[in-house]
Amino acid sequence: MDTSQGETSQELAVERDRTPEQVRQEIEQTRAELGDTVAALSEKTDVKAQAKRAVTEAKDTVTGKISDTQETVTAKKSEFVSAARETSPDSALAAGQRVAALAKQNSRVLTVLAAFGLGLAIGRGTAP
Repeated sequence: MDTSQGETSQELAVERDRTPEQVRQEIEQTRAELGDTVAALSEKTDVKAQAKRAVTEAKDTVTGKISDTQETVTAKKSEFVSAARETSPDSALAAGQRVAALAKQNSRVLTVLAAFGLGLAIGRGTAP
């Protein structure tokens, strides 16, 4: 027991050498550490806050994935449209424009042909 009594008396001697300001600083430090510990424990036991945080993180993840998917779809659409434009021959576009121009120039002929075709269709539909 002599050793423990010797250590205790040494500790007391060291504590006597501390100034009141040092003791106050140690108390403040201990309070801060205790406050941090209480806050950490409180956070761990707050199930509602943990659930809200999990929901928020899940929403952020889903929102990010949706955004990424939208960007991918938009890029793929642009690639598809560009490829379609490159592969469609200019002659098809030109042919369509020529047909439209001819239809405008020969609207009477087109009207007669349409009436003739309509007459044929009606005649076939009523014939036994």
